[in-house]
Amino acid sequence: MGPPRSKKRRPTFRRLLKTSGVKLENKLKNRQLKQQNVAKKQRKEQKRLRQAVKDAAIRTPRPLETYRRRPEEEEDEDFLDSLPTDMMEDDDVQQMTAMARQASFITRDLSSCGPVHGAKKRRSEVVQSYEKVPRKMVRTEEKEVIHLLPIKDKTGVIPQSVERGTPLIDPVIDLTEQQKRLRAQKINQKKLQIASLGSTIISDPFSNMKRLKELRGMLMESDPSVAVTIRKLVMVSLMEIFKDIAPTYRIRPLTPAEKATKVKKETQQLREFEEGLVSQYKFYLEDLEQTIKDWKQKKKKRSQAVGFQSYRSLAEVAVRCLCELLLALPHFNFHNNIVVVLVPLMNDPVKKVSGMCCDAFRKLFQQDKLGGASLATVRVISGLVKSLNYNVRPEVLRTLLSLRIKEVEMKKDIEDTAPKKKFMNNKEKKKNLSRMQRKWKKAEEKLEKELLEAEASEGREKKVKLHTDTLNIVFLIYFRILKKAEKSVLLPAVLEGLANFAHLINLEFFDDLLNVLQNLVQSDDLTNRESLHCIQTVFTILSGQGDVLNIDPLNFYSQLYKMLPRLHAGAPNDDIIIVLRCLDAMLTRRRKQVTLQRAMAFVKRLSMLSLHVLPNASVGVLAANRATMHAFPKCDFLLDNEVQGSGFYLPELDEPEHCNAQNTALWELHLLQRHYHPVVRQFAAHLCQGAPSEGSAALRVELSRRSPVELFGDYSVKDMSFNPPVQTHLHIHSYVNTVAFYILTKVTLTSLTLLLIHRALTFTRLSFPVF
Repeated sequence: MGPPRSKKRRPTFRRLLKTSGVKLENKLKNRQLKQQNVAKKQRKEQKRLRQAVKDAAIRTPRPLETYRRRPEEEEDEDFLDSLPTDMMEDDDVQQMTAMARQASFITRDLSSCGPVHGAKKRRSEVVQSYEKVPRKMVRTEEKEVIHLLPIKDKTGVIPQSVERGTPLIDPVIDLTEQQKRLRAQKINQKKLQIASLGSTIISDPFSNMKRLKELRGMLMESDPSVAVTIRKLVMVSLMEIFKDIAPTYRIRPLTPAEKATKVKKETQQLREFEEGLVSQYKFYLEDLEQTIKDWKQKKKKRSQAVGFQSYRSLAEVAVRCLCELLLALPHFNFHNNIVVVLVPLMNDPVKKVSGMCCDAFRKLFQQDKLGGASLATVRVISGLVKSLNYNVRPEVLRTLLSLRIKEVEMKKDIEDTAPKKKFMNNKEKKKNLSRMQRKWKKAEEKLEKELLEAEASEGREKKVKLHTDTLNIVFLIYFRILKKAEKSVLLPAVLEGLANFAHLINLEFFDDLLNVLQNLVQSDDLTNRESLHCIQTVFTILSGQGDVLNIDPLNFYSQLYKMLPRLHAGAPNDDIIIVLRCLDAMLTRRRKQVTLQRAMAFVKRLSMLSLHVLPNASVGVLAANRATMHAFPKCDFLLDNEVQGSGFYLPELDEPEHCNAQNTALWELHLLQRHYHPVVRQFAAHLCQGAPSEGSAALRVELSRRSPVELFGDYSVKDMSFNPPVQTHLHIHSYVNTVAFYILTKVTLTSLTLLLIHRALTFTRLSFPVF
């Protein structure tokens, strides 16, 4: 028989787990107790040492006992004195005496007063042990010194060194040639290192995530002479690398269940790459944000590798990198975080920084087709405006004009009005199709329905919802400013935005908005441009959804008619484009609600305006007159000398209905036919013939098919050159003389008018000696 069977039961797996957990807890507790005991002992020793030092400072020091010589030592000394010293030189005697003294001092135990080589004796008055502890001296902090290459001159070699704590300004100023050469050498070495790391990462990003971390570590360059330059290069290099290797989708974190499942080797490699990429991208964005914060808070780093003067240049490079990533990776992770960092910088007092941010968001709005990034940005802008109590720069609100809401809403309306595809019912299929055709038709209709559902869910419903939310936030910003900050510098930007998005405002806001705009225009507190934006907003509303409202905006017609003489060839020349948009909405689109008297008054005043504006504005105004004459054919009365009705024309009256415009003629067209700009001459001759659509007096196709606003931009003179170029100066001289003659014969002169005419003629003759 075998050994007796043990009656002891084997522990179950659950019990083993339980006991192993208890053992681990006990081990952890023992380790903690040991650490506590060691720390307690150290604290006791330190306390005892401090107490001993304090007692030694209080007690008065006792003098050491005098050294007594032994009889043997006295006999040895007498024997040495009795030796003949004539055989030794004086130098040898002095050397031996000094050596004897040194030996006596070294071998002597200062803690006792006994003989030099005597036995150790315990005495009651032995100096305590703490006296042997060395005293703590006041140490001066040693500064680390960087040794540079020496300089050689007439006197000899001069060593060069720089303390590491001394901040250097980069770019370097007033450095020696040797230091400049050394700095250039260091920069070239770092450039080669950055280029090598970058090319390695881009060639195989899946295997070289560690190189990306190494490159990001160079953002902490500590050499003061090249720190700023290297950090800028690394920032830009990392930006380009992330733009190249980032995927075209958003990387989401893996769930615990997904991490636990076994996957293929390629899938695991892809997961590791995505995880490393997201983490490195996050750290890089945090470094850029910290650089900007250090500049804004003027926070000095402990390393002192970068001076205060270089903070701004580093921050500008960081802002530029964030703007590039905002535009290049709108689909990738942390895009909303970049928006949150850059939106407050749109209101930065540094124009370069605010300009970069505003331009980046304009481009983002223009290239955002779906609307998600635009919605996130508009929300942050709304929060910024509200938190700063509407004390922001107007450029912040002008960026909202680049939103693509108008195009998508127009596309949505077209899709709604388009006829929907009809599918055949069962009766029509049995009547017109065979069995095989019905089978194919069924499969085809099923596929088309699935495609239509997918397209509608992704392209239509989502876009409309995002754009509706975006537009609601934009109008919320505008209406808050109109209500709470009427005299703010943001009012021009708000009025311009309302004019741009007026066709998308709900009907329920029309009455209140029209009352607010009318009060603003009549208050005379607005500039010409702001008043023009108010008028443009009103007529954009009335020409769109507001055409169902029974409103006669006669006051706005009078306001625009009153403002036209204030425009001229100076700075207000750019406001002509707003006037052209207003005229299109007021006269052309609302031709059925406008009287003939009002239309002829505007044609006459616009002809007068075309004499004293720049050539591109004259072309636009004459094109608007052409459109008005086509909309109101009876305006050809102004091309005849005959008087229609009683009274005479009152050019100074600001009411277009009562100025008797039918009793005047367009004398200005005769002057404009001698204008120095060829396109102005063509339009003037065309209008003098009644603006015909066919015949010899008709315009060229490229001119007749362009709108007044487009012609204003085509013939712009912003670059200080005529388009097309003026060939001779004869037209300029003739035009000046004709205008002077017109003023002399038609207008009551003053001494100032005569002086201005004389100076204009004198300037023309002096400038062009050919006359």
